[in-house]
Amino acid sequence: MTATLLRTAADLHARARTGRRAVVMTMGALHEGHATLIRTARKIAGPGGEVVVTVFVNPLQFGAGEDLDRYPRTLDADVELAGRSGADAVFAPSVDEVYPGGEPQVRISAGPMGERLEGAARPGHFDGMLTVVAKLLHLTRPDVALYGHKDAQQLALIRRMVRDLNFGVEIVGVPTVREEDGLALSSRNRYLSPAERRTALALSQALFAGRDRHAAQEALRARAREVPATRARAEALSAIGESRAAADAHAVATTAGGPAAVRAAARLVLDEAARLDPPLRLDYLALVDPSDFTEIGDSFTGEAVLAVAARVGATRLIDNIPLTFGPFGDAS
Repeated sequence: MTATLLRTAADLHARARTGRRAVVMTMGALHEGHATLIRTARKIAGPGGEVVVTVFVNPLQFGAGEDLDRYPRTLDADVELAGRSGADAVFAPSVDEVYPGGEPQVRISAGPMGERLEGAARPGHFDGMLTVVAKLLHLTRPDVALYGHKDAQQLALIRRMVRDLNFGVEIVGVPTVREEDGLALSSRNRYLSPAERRTALALSQALFAGRDRHAAQEALRARAREVPATRARAEALSAIGESRAAADAHAVATTAGGPAAVRAAARLVLDEAARLDPPLRLDYLALVDPSDFTEIGDSFTGEAVLAVAARVGATRLIDNIPLTFGPFGDAS
């Protein structure tokens, strides 16, 4: 399949439109993660619909000292990959097309959620992101727009904007795509030297360590619930060959672990990576409520996001995984 390259909104609006239009917004330098988004969009749009991929490096999202000029621009390859993945069109407008009067005087504010984590590390980033997403939604007029889970805070803010400001578009999140070694796919990965890439693996390894610690904790709590919290606990566990330590599973399951243990397991990996050559320089490790990206407490229940951001050499990378915390109720 060959994707049509369009440079202006007028050209896009002139296309005959049937069925649903699904839009995938990118800054170019497309990789398999983007391809997964496009293939998902193709399924949603169906054979009678249309998939549009936007390629626009938004200057409003880059702060002082960030890599706007360094950001890779590979439009020919992007058009080819988009077409192979199922896109009908690639909309690659110029800066003047998106911002015809220069930098916009009126912008969308990300609010308090936009000042946390990525927003604290990159002031103004999310205001610029939401402003361009709003403009591109108006310019492309989609029925559905797809974004990756890797940028979890971005996705949460887009969903909030669409809900709060009554945009008539469905927002779909698509799971993070990883390379075989676990590193989350990113256009910035190409900046990493072999040694830097080895260090960068600590981001995903830290998340997996937190996830594994959480899974072990949940398994222990489930085992504790299998045996009533009575004097018969040790005898019952002994009868099925469990160790004496297992007899105290109830106490361990309800006092150890939880969010604090997840953070500690992830932090251990990141602390070790800080001593590598080249070192990993941590921006943040956070375990947050995805509704507002505030840190969760030890008694939290429900969906959470374990997120990390760090620099390796001159390259800044982010990653995250979802976790679910169950109730800490009585294991009896």
